[in-house]
Amino acid sequence: MGQAMGQAMSDIPSGTDHAQRPLANGKPTSDKLANGKTWIDFQTEPSRYCHWKLAVDGDVATLTMDVDEKAGLFEGYELKLNSYDLGVDIELADAIERLRFEYPQARALVLRSAKPRVFCAGANIRMLGGASHAHKVNFCKFTNETRNGIEDLSAHSGVKSICAINGTAAGGGYELALATDYILLVDDGTAAVSLPELPLLAVLPGTGGLTRVSDKRKVRRDLADVFCTTEEGVRGRRAVEWRLVDAVAPGSKFEETIAARAKDFAAHSPRTAAGPGIKLTPLKRAFSPSGIEYESLSVDFARAERIATITLRGPSSAPPSSAEAMVKQGADFWLLKLARELDDAILHIRLNELDVAAIVFKSAGDAAQVLARDQFLDTNQDHWLAREIRHLWKRVLKRIDLTSRSLVTLIEPGSCFAGTLAELAFASDRAYMLIGLREGDNEPAASIALSDVNFGAYPMSNGLTRLECRFLATPENVERARAVRGKMLDAEAAQELGLVTFALDDIDWDDEVRVFLEERASFSPDGLTGLEANLRFAGPETMESKIFARLTAWQNWIFQRPNAIGEEGALKRYGTGQKPVFDTKRV
Repeated sequence: MGQAMGQAMSDIPSGTDHAQRPLANGKPTSDKLANGKTWIDFQTEPSRYCHWKLAVDGDVATLTMDVDEKAGLFEGYELKLNSYDLGVDIELADAIERLRFEYPQARALVLRSAKPRVFCAGANIRMLGGASHAHKVNFCKFTNETRNGIEDLSAHSGVKSICAINGTAAGGGYELALATDYILLVDDGTAAVSLPELPLLAVLPGTGGLTRVSDKRKVRRDLADVFCTTEEGVRGRRAVEWRLVDAVAPGSKFEETIAARAKDFAAHSPRTAAGPGIKLTPLKRAFSPSGIEYESLSVDFARAERIATITLRGPSSAPPSSAEAMVKQGADFWLLKLARELDDAILHIRLNELDVAAIVFKSAGDAAQVLARDQFLDTNQDHWLAREIRHLWKRVLKRIDLTSRSLVTLIEPGSCFAGTLAELAFASDRAYMLIGLREGDNEPAASIALSDVNFGAYPMSNGLTRLECRFLATPENVERARAVRGKMLDAEAAQELGLVTFALDDIDWDDEVRVFLEERASFSPDGLTGLEANLRFAGPETMESKIFARLTAWQNWIFQRPNAIGEEGALKRYGTGQKPVFDTKRV
């Protein structure tokens, strides 16, 4: 992506809130809505990349960052020194996903720069200075998810990563390096790593830098304090001694050292996939003024009520006969297609429909066929593609958990919330289930069903399953739920087991759901974001949950303070030659 959209801001769909105006550079990357409006599109593929080059040589993949400074997502800034905006990270996320599915033979990944003496200067400051608050926060959230995806690639797909820093790695550039398993810094007397956001911009590193320095690299607190308040960063052997990088190498041995480390990682990778990967073909989407139609789901916007309804459609046929048949289906395998479409829909709502207060999940189809798909993946759990599909669903569900909208699931006659799809009910802030049938219903009565996947396949950011998080005070209820997996549970049974919030009959259904959604739309969006972010992640903290919690609380707050974004603030005055003026009172 990274190219522009070529429409004035007045032409962007309701809800998109940018201070910048999209830049036309002759390489469009967005489809148009039926009314001619454009939006930030998260779909791309390597032939459209402006900023990254993906190459795979045997079992080693290389992602080379070569940002086109003229191909920013919006006008008003240039992406100099490999600085990045959301478009750069959309390409990176796409490339990481393709490594999982299209190149199963890849066992090690090298991240590097094509620019001489610079790895990455971090998020583009002029982009941040001109962006709306909502865009800044959603940009940081997506880059966090992408960097977590690099760590997930290592932990669960067996692709260890190396960051080869050939020069400056500042701010978000160093945060990108921190997401890898091994950081190699060229030792040439000038190359350095730094997190200069506080002294230069009066904000914090927005993509997990502080958390990874302390929790992942375990840098001593006092040394971390020095590092994070020093504009010029740390070089050479000191960077190794302080645990900021893993090794340094002179320029004469830099390439040799990269190659040796990549070969070593590949040799010790647990990834054993053989044979070709599958092609992640473009999603088929049809946009209208009131929604989006995908092959396996639809999104309907009721903008006056501030509601987006996502209706997922169950499979229309039996599972494939074998793992080989699944590979032949490729991106059309139902669980894979649905995960990709759901991910795209959620990202679209996040960035382009900012006024949506609530996302309503509905489903239609045969729950038994959904369970059959789960069983098929269980049976083939040792196959690389089955594993990658499960891990994709894990990441999509995490993205839903982290989406700042109220989430509600409505389980009605004809629904297929079973197994994997039941996770949406557990991810929601509330789930309503209809008792019996309404007048005119021709579908089977509402049911919900569990499968083995609900008990470990899809952990949240806090490391717990959604059922474990739900039953934190009563872990025995997890075992009660486990005992009925595979059974179709009606509304009363689901409520007795604690799987839904309310089971309602036809008399109360419409009014209860309507009042809930109207109430949700009437609350402060800021207050709801804080409330939901606190309530969704009970239990233990992990490095991942800390990163997002701190983004929601601290960075969200700091990004609105005049010391950062006021007319005399550091972010506004950066690069002007004028010093920022701070309100010196501590808050």
